Amino acid sequence: MARKSEKSGASRFAKYRDWILPIIVLGILLAFTPHALYRVFKTGDPYLFTSQFFGDMLVRLHGLGRLRFVLQPTVAILLGIRDGRKDALAGATPFLWGVIFHKELRPRLMKHMLTSVRNIVAIAILLDLISQYLIFHLVRPGASLVLGPVLIALPYSCARALSNRIARRGGPQESQRPVNFIP
Repeated sequence: MARKSEKSGASRFAKYRDWILPIIVLGILLAFTPHALYRVFKTGDPYLFTSQFFGDMLVRLHGLGRLRFVLQPTVAILLGIRDGRKDALAGATPFLWGVIFHKELRPRLMKHMLTSVRNIVAIAILLDLISQYLIFHLVRPGASLVLGPVLIALPYSCARALSNRIARRGGPQESQRPVNFIP
């Protein structure tokens, strides 16, 4: 009887375990938000999408943490390829096509994308916060919320759609071919 209650407790925790990192990142963002809002009200400069914002993006490309501009999109592309191949094998609608043109599929596709990349988006936001602090000695949570997900969502979506198309056109995969199949 005790084992059954241990398993049910473990399964309840497993359901929420994937949300630990995003919740920590959300807490960090919320901690920095009051100071960022104070700075906006004091200076009148919203920072997002201003010339200083784009100039700071270029500084980040050459400063500390520049490896993340390669590593994060690469991981997102690999996850997109994995999910696109799964879509093709399941005969599912291509990701971008489904999101853009099939309103009824959109919630399911977006939920699947969120579960697939949630932790990497949280890591991207966290790394952006850290790099801002190290480079500028100041944190702007709005910029992290824009830049972090863009580094992940765009490459993921494109890779998922393209790998689905390529897998569909490529015919059966090696693992699906009969043993006596001779090309």
